[in-house]
Amino acid sequence: MADMGSFRDAVTAWAAGGPGEPARELAGRLPVRMVVLLEGPSDVAAVDALAERRGRNLAAEGVCVLPMGGAMSVGRFAALLGPTGLGLPLTGLCDERERPYYARALDGAGATQHGFFVCAADLEDELIRALGVPRVKELVEEEGDLRALQTFLRQPAQQGRAAQQQLRRFLGTKKGRKIHYGRVLVEALDADRVPAPLEGLLSGV
Repeated sequence: MADMGSFRDAVTAWAAGGPGEPARELAGRLPVRMVVLLEGPSDVAAVDALAERRGRNLAAEGVCVLPMGGAMSVGRFAALLGPTGLGLPLTGLCDERERPYYARALDGAGATQHGFFVCAADLEDELIRALGVPRVKELVEEEGDLRALQTFLRQPAQQGRAAQQQLRRFLGTKKGRKIHYGRVLVEALDADRVPAPLEGLLSGV
């Protein structure tokens, strides 16, 4: 049975050079009312976790949360899904350093930039700042990763870095860790401490 995952897979295959007809057919059949473009699966984990905390099922609401496999793919996905493609409204997150690239890519696809929300460094950085370094370290310990963190912090390259930067880099040192903590950090947030870009995104879909 077709579901939002099928549409996401069809779009991903289309963006990689495959046929567009499966995505077009699914877009009309489901139906899809909006696509959330995210850089990778850790961002998806965070968005899904916040939606679940608020009792929402984005897929059932017609919202496709789609990891692009890197920020540089936004132009391709925007062209396929936005006004020049399937004509779907687009939203998403981007990092501050990539904002000019997103602006050019979205303009080139005839899509609006106003639905995209900007993280200062990235979403992990936003979540660490919202929770605070001591709380994030508590969560790392609760998840059984304290020894790995301590080993990481002893590396010469980490000396002199701010604790927030160290934690952000630690989350990316093992495959799957960023995805896991994308959910863990969001689930630990107080309701009034959700980072503004993530809050804005979910409020707009």
